[in-house]
Amino acid sequence: MEQSLFDIILLGIIEGLTEFLPVSSTGHLILASELLGFKGEAELAFKIAIQLGAILAVLVAYRARFAGVIGGLVRREAGAVAFTRNVLLGFMPALAVGALAYETIRRLIESPVTVAVALIVGGVAILVIERQLHRVRFDSVEGMPGGTAFAVGVGQCVAMIPGVSRSGATIMFGLLAGLDRKTAAEYSFFLAVPTMAAATVYALWKERDALALGDLTAIGIGFVVAFLVALVVVRGFVALVGRFGFAPFAWYRIVVGSVALVWLLAL
Repeated sequence: MEQSLFDIILLGIIEGLTEFLPVSSTGHLILASELLGFKGEAELAFKIAIQLGAILAVLVAYRARFAGVIGGLVRREAGAVAFTRNVLLGFMPALAVGALAYETIRRLIESPVTVAVALIVGGVAILVIERQLHRVRFDSVEGMPGGTAFAVGVGQCVAMIPGVSRSGATIMFGLLAGLDRKTAAEYSFFLAVPTMAAATVYALWKERDALALGDLTAIGIGFVVAFLVALVVVRGFVALVGRFGFAPFAWYRIVVGSVALVWLLAL
């Protein structure tokens, strides 16, 4: 991997900023890599590995919540059991589809045009869903029935198309399923932990031959940058959504996707 420190830090910032926003971190990394010339097997492994920094940010930001759930499981509390059940049920569809369709997903990751189109289509979808009247039925992750959690997990699989956004898909499906905005956003964060951890470990194992010992320094820097930036984003996102909703992110997606599409088609 022969990239400058600037490129490595920039991609870490992009990962941290976009992983938990409904704008597609993978899509942004693909477009940024196209612009920077950050391509190749080792570079792909780098972009996969730094996602672990974003996962750590969720664990740190919600450490009290996770500690409470672990303690509750030991005491067999109903709320902790329901929380764990719903996270696992939401994770299962992505686990199955990701394992079966890894090579197809990998090929899509190499297509910037797919990302640009998905950003635009996803932005329009968010606007449509955001403007619909949603009857709130559940205001906590623990309060969801298992079927609802699984349905949101199925929606998460749509995000395997680069540019769709994992957080965007889970949040929108959560709203349609009757979650309030805060719960939909937090459930997206919690689902990210097993989903992204499994996807990252699996992808790194598949791409292990592309990594050299010297690449670990770049990965470490990108990991730390992604963690620090994501920690700020996770803590502020729920409050931001509560005040402004998701429409600003939708318009951002449409603008970025349109500009990227024009640029890519002009190359």
